Amino acid sequence: MKKLREKIMLLFQLRRHPLRVQLTALYAGLFVALVAAVLGVSGLLVDHSVQVAPGTSIGSHRLVTIHNFDALPAIVGLIAVLIALWLSWMIAGRFLRPLRTMNATAREISASNLHRRLALAGPEDELSELGRTLDDLFGRLDASFESQRHFVANASHELRTPLAGQRTLLQVALADPDATAEGLRATCEEALQLGEQQERLINSLLTLATSERGVEQWTPFDLGEVTENVLLSRAHEAERRGIRINARAAAAPALGDPILVESLVSNLVDNALRHNVSGGNVEVSTVAAPGRATLSVHNTGPLISSDEVERLFQPLQQIGRERVSHTNGHGLGLSIVRAIAQAHGATITAIPRSEGGLDVEVKFTSVRVDVIT
Repeated sequence: MKKLREKIMLLFQLRRHPLRVQLTALYAGLFVALVAAVLGVSGLLVDHSVQVAPGTSIGSHRLVTIHNFDALPAIVGLIAVLIALWLSWMIAGRFLRPLRTMNATAREISASNLHRRLALAGPEDELSELGRTLDDLFGRLDASFESQRHFVANASHELRTPLAGQRTLLQVALADPDATAEGLRATCEEALQLGEQQERLINSLLTLATSERGVEQWTPFDLGEVTENVLLSRAHEAERRGIRINARAAAAPALGDPILVESLVSNLVDNALRHNVSGGNVEVSTVAAPGRATLSVHNTGPLISSDEVERLFQPLQQIGRERVSHTNGHGLGLSIVRAIAQAHGATITAIPRSEGGLDVEVKFTSVRVDVIT
């Protein structure tokens, strides 16, 4: 008997039963134990009452009464066990239904359809919270895969031109039998310039892909301080282009990734400098308001129609016959700005100026000043 019991226990250990069976056994076991306890106490009370109360007749009539009572608890207990098993099975199934839905949907979700969500409906409990957590996870994975696809598509499209130019330069230099050392040096310098252009493009694409993945670690920072540092680094470029910068970088506590925000400010300032006119100006300011930290960049420049503003924020787009880029740009600056703003949950607005140029405003979520200090 002992060996048989050990074999049964070993079988239960080796074979893990479904969760519904385990929950059914647990619920039914608790219910049966409670019923058994109630019946046991009732039996003791009845025995005590039979012993204490004087019977009118002693003998076969009393024995029949006791035997009838002994059979009744067994029948009631059997019925209770069956009902407990059925109810436990139904309750466990209803409890596990959301988990089965989540499991089936999660199996159907793959790298090609990460846009799907569990979208559990029901009361607010631990299972619905788990569903929201998984939906957030799928959303981040979807954004990550999408940014990778964008990066590969943009890189493959934009790297063709500098690579083809580099190859042409080298082929022409090698095919020239009368090439001089000075000519070869000039060819090498042009090839290096094209290489630097490719490097800047790849860095811009990597920044765009990183921004689209979202903010991994939220840190308090001062938007005014970040903006002031960027403007100091762009002072020489503004002077070279003959553009005047008017800055009012007031303290503006915010929350997010300071490195990405610095890239956002840099791209906005660079865009304002590149797409400007000689003798133009750029106005940059940061303002703190309850719950908000706002960055504003206003610049003079060519006329932009309202219909073209949205396209400015798309990567590698063209307006009219000219692409939204500059000799030192790749048409990715404002698309990087939008991606970083979206990653921070910030709102961004761009309004073309009637006299030419663009007004851009970015509003971040603010934090208390004492959090930064």
